[in-house]
Amino acid sequence: MKKRFLALAMAATMVAGSLVGCGGNGGSSSDSSSDAVKITIFNSKSEVHDQFLEMAEEYSESHEGVEVEVYMSNDTVAAHLASKYAANEPYTLSMVDAKDVYSLAEDHALDLSDQEWVGHTTQAVSVNDKVYGFPVCVEARGIMYNKDAIEAITGEEFKPEDYATLTAFKGLLDKLVAGGMAAPVGIMKEDWSLAGHFISQVYEEQEDTFAFVDSLYAGEADLANNAKFNSLMDTFDVLKEYNYAKGSEISAERETSEQKLAMGEIAFMFGGNWDWSLLKDFDAPDTMGMMPVPQDMDDGTNTKLVGGGSKYFFIDSSDATSDEQKQAAKDFLNWLVMEPEGNAFLTEKCSLVPAYDNIGADALDPLSKSVKAYADAEALVDNYNYLPDDHYSMIGAKMQEYLSGGIDRAKLADEITSYWKSVTPVER
Repeated sequence: MKKRFLALAMAATMVAGSLVGCGGNGGSSSDSSSDAVKITIFNSKSEVHDQFLEMAEEYSESHEGVEVEVYMSNDTVAAHLASKYAANEPYTLSMVDAKDVYSLAEDHALDLSDQEWVGHTTQAVSVNDKVYGFPVCVEARGIMYNKDAIEAITGEEFKPEDYATLTAFKGLLDKLVAGGMAAPVGIMKEDWSLAGHFISQVYEEQEDTFAFVDSLYAGEADLANNAKFNSLMDTFDVLKEYNYAKGSEISAERETSEQKLAMGEIAFMFGGNWDWSLLKDFDAPDTMGMMPVPQDMDDGTNTKLVGGGSKYFFIDSSDATSDEQKQAAKDFLNWLVMEPEGNAFLTEKCSLVPAYDNIGADALDPLSKSVKAYADAEALVDNYNYLPDDHYSMIGAKMQEYLSGGIDRAKLADEITSYWKSVTPVER
């Protein structure tokens, strides 16, 4: 179904977020010091922003006549891009979520159907049989574990599949506590983790995700008595019980939690393979991995990670971007997929699981190897790509209240239900 970028209608009232980077905007093809074709990249994936900045410098040096600049914003993607289009300063390349590609595609994105990389992926985003979205990677989420830390205490080989149920998982946590690991779990407080990932899993693991979300919009879903909601919240309660930051949950910094997991001070944390970009800075062991969220349900979801194509590039199709810039942007995307240096940037420097069949996985980090193994086994629950733009912030705030003990489960269910009834449905 055709989507429209509704946020553009209010673009004049939106203020652009702060940018990280240097130089001009997407409407400029050169600057005062160079005749190079300038392409600007909007990066919405903060975990790899430093890598993108470094890549931009190296790519500009190695590709004569091309200058690459990378930017970020603290605003929501929709609001930020709307402000850029309102100012007629679009980025040449924008990295966004799938729903943003669907919203922008026909009005603002370049048709990439004839590009070489299209034949090497099953994850590209198409609208009306035209390819608009270049998949940056495959990502998945679940419970990250430090195998060495677990085995050092239990004296037994850790096999994730042995702890698919919450009952078995809690038994392992008790064993770790008895063995001297006072609090074996870390929980990230960030709204994108609590709401964008954990709570969204409640939607994604329903028997019919789209029908369930429609019932939320209509105010007809009985979330408080929903089996999947309660199953996942049971697991979240166990994670809370063994959280190292219990009592000061909202003060726990993500970097501290990642460090504790890498160093084996804790054994488990809900997250995704993107977390390796931080874990590696603390000499995390290569025996780390990811496992499905344990649940006492028999629907099979406790044997799967949740994931799929994550983040997509589209090329601006407007007159503000010159033909030379559009071609340079196409060349950049093909470089990522078809050239060894581009492959290495994705897999080695950014630790991303490639969405392309011609890119090898030998250089992947431990978490990404786990993701690839589940993906190869077709053991991934599909992402839901149509969350409202403020779902992270609104539901994230309520999850933070729940995490810190400010509200109970019944109140959380009521708040989530009220939120969905109050928002305009996202077209899909």
